[in-house]
Formats: sequence, C-alpha cells, structure tokens
Amino acid sequence: MNAPQRPHSPGLTQDPAAPSGPGSPQTPPIRLLLVDDDPLVRAGLSFMLGGLPDIRIVGEAADGTEVASLVEQHAPDVILMDIRMPAMDGLAATEELRSREQAPEVIVLTTFHADEQVLRALRAGAAGFVLKDTPPAEIVAAVRRVAAGEPVLSPAVTQQLIARVTGHEQPQEQDTRGDRARGQLALLNDRERAVAVAVGRGQSNAEIARSLYLSVATVKTHVSRILTKLGLNNRVQIALLVHDAGGLDTEA
Repeated sequence: MNAPQRPHSPGLTQDPAAPSGPGSPQTPPIRLLLVDDDPLVRAGLSFMLGGLPDIRIVGEAADGTEVASLVEQHAPDVILMDIRMPAMDGLAATEELRSREQAPEVIVLTTFHADEQVLRALRAGAAGFVLKDTPPAEIVAAVRRVAAGEPVLSPAVTQQLIARVTGHEQPQEQDTRGDRARGQLALLNDRERAVAVAVGRGQSNAEIARSLYLSVATVKTHVSRILTKLGLNNRVQIALLVHDAGGLDTEA
C-alpha cells in the first residue's frame, strides 16, 4: 500500500510559472530555512510550504543566533525571517548574513507594519517582507520570486515606507543619508545611473530596455555592475539608494 501523501493547502497548487523557475523538473527545489521563535508559526509555515514540489524546507531556527550555523550546514536559497526574537532579532541576523559572500535571500516576516524595522531590514539587504497573516498563496509566490532574483516589495510600498520613516528623522540625518546616496550614485557612469533611476521607478528589465533602447541582456549587465560597484545586494537596495539621493528626480 502506498504511503498517504501530504495534503496541499488550498490555493497552493503549483502555479503556471513555477516549472520554468527554481524547483522545476530541470532545476533543484528552492532550499528554504524558517526562522521564528513561535513553534506554532514554524509548524504552520512548514505545513504550508513543505508539501510543494518546488520548495524544500532544509531547517528551522527559533532565534537569530542559530541562523549562521544553519546556513553553513544547509546552504538555503531563501530564509523566511521573523523580526522579533529573544536573543538576536531578525534585523541583526539579516545584517550579519547579508554581509557574507553568496548570502541567501531574506524575506522578513512580521505581524505588524513596523515601518522603521522593515526599512532597516531592506537597507540591510532583505529582498522584501510579508505579514504573517498574508494569504498562503502570496507567501509561496514571494518565496518563488525571491529565489528567482526578483524583489517582493513594490516601488509604491517602498516609497510609502521611506516617507513614513523619514518623516520622523532629524533633518541632519536625512541630509547625511542623502549626501551619502548621491556620492554612491556619482560612482556610476551615465548609463548605469539611468538604469538605477529606472530600477527606482520599479521598472522591469524589459521595461528599462524599451525606455533606454537597450537589450534586456545589456540591462541585466548594467544592474549587475551597479550592484558590484556600490556593494549592494539586490534591486530593492538600488531603489532605496535612488530615493535617498532625491528620489526619481535624480539626474541620469
């Protein structure tokens, strides 16, 4: 008799785009690490995600202090990281991880719209955030998008976060951040700055290619060079830098 199969949660069937991405028959499944101090949350996420053919849960942690060793052991592609944990919170763990070479992508988990904490996590290199009460299908989609190298935070949400957080900053702090960002963008050539501003607008590679009369492959090359030159981890950080430098009015 065959062993009973693990049931899939409603709405979590393989989406049409999944076969061409990580976890498809041609590629290994997405290696996922769950980090949350609540065992019930971890159990729920494990049940939700563990039955999918393109995702493999390789480990679980109850605190940020456990993350580094688990990353060394299991080499996850993506980490779902809680913000609030007792000894080392998810922000500190994200900052430590993303300073490494070949760091896994991080999606921040939170039960509240903690604007300042989320923005700090994004500045540290997290690829986005999801609320714990986000519909299951959207959490799955976020994991797949991040594994494919795409951010899970829209430009509109990024702008809202920056506007709310910077509204509470001292003018000197805003000026310092802006000066630093403009100095970093000055390291780019004209074409790279144009691409960076387009990323800040939330344009896809195809949209950037059309607007700048480039091939998609050339746009990808420019994005990679921007990340390398400026020591950034992902497109979200490029967008944050553009906004810090003066937003979409930054000269290209």
